[in-house]
Amino acid sequence: MRLIPFLLIFVLFNSTLTNAQTHSITEGQQPNVGIDLKGTIRMAYGSGEKIFCMTSTDQGKHFSTPVLVANVPNMHIGHTRGPQIASSKDFSIITAIDKEGNIQSFRLSHAANIWTKLKMVNDAKKSAPEGLMALTADMNNNFYAAWLDLREKHQNNIYFSALEGMKSNWSLNKLVYKSPDEHVCECCKPNIYYNQNKLVISFRNWMMGSRDIYYTISINKGQTFSKPLKSGTGTWKLNGCPMDGGGLTISDNGSIAAAWQRNGDIFYCNEGQKEVNIGSGRGVSMAQANGTTVIAWKEKEIIKVKNLKLNTIKDVGTGESPRVYQLKQGKTFCVWEENKQVQYALLEP
Repeated sequence: MRLIPFLLIFVLFNSTLTNAQTHSITEGQQPNVGIDLKGTIRMAYGSGEKIFCMTSTDQGKHFSTPVLVANVPNMHIGHTRGPQIASSKDFSIITAIDKEGNIQSFRLSHAANIWTKLKMVNDAKKSAPEGLMALTADMNNNFYAAWLDLREKHQNNIYFSALEGMKSNWSLNKLVYKSPDEHVCECCKPNIYYNQNKLVISFRNWMMGSRDIYYTISINKGQTFSKPLKSGTGTWKLNGCPMDGGGLTISDNGSIAAAWQRNGDIFYCNEGQKEVNIGSGRGVSMAQANGTTVIAWKEKEIIKVKNLKLNTIKDVGTGESPRVYQLKQGKTFCVWEENKQVQYALLEP
């Protein structure tokens, strides 16, 4: 990895963001963010075979210098593959998948500020070679993971595991969904989200030649899941994988919302309502808090962020793999990568 001079790091990390101002802060790929109860932002990203994490305690205005979390030989990275992070009350977890298909996991104690390695997430070795997974947490130090797993007849389907409190072992893996057409979409990242005592997993299915977004719900922290339902009303007949898993949220009133790409168009659907076309592009991410929903995506090379409440769209930079988050006071935080550089922007409401 090319080292950035200390003075440059200092200047970049201590620059104050203005409205929608874009900052390139370090060399790296596939940034993801976890936000704890105190509002502390932890950004994880990969660089080669290394996982790094940096922290902001002032709502994204400044970030610490990167901390090396771990080295994962032959780590999957790029095209929504790479380190995943989630934060809870007292801990943060980072997961990463090597190219053999083993899901590594690492835990940060917020009090001690020390990262430690945990057991593998998948209890069948080499079962996740596609490298696509998602991670979330509740606020009581429970973590939940979903991923593409091919232990069933060497076909990718949706598996789940949970990590409870201070335990170092993930729970016995559970097959959440197996498509009647033998496997789900092979190269689309699943999503997982927890809020209001609901745990929801979304994924791109493959049924009768269509590759549409489905979701399944658990109200007992993953012990059982409901029969999957399709998001939206349209369908996408496609003989191939779009490599675009979309975004997922649960509002504070418990309603589930999804955003996704279908044939080059971006759709949004709130539970029980009609789907809405909001733009064109791919690489969808979404976030929801305090009655505000924001969706980010890539249109050609432009990273766009739409605030559904304000009905505004902002161009925040160029690159790929955007991830968007809602902060306190209605601020929006968006991260992405461009030419293997981590980019971010802080948008005022």
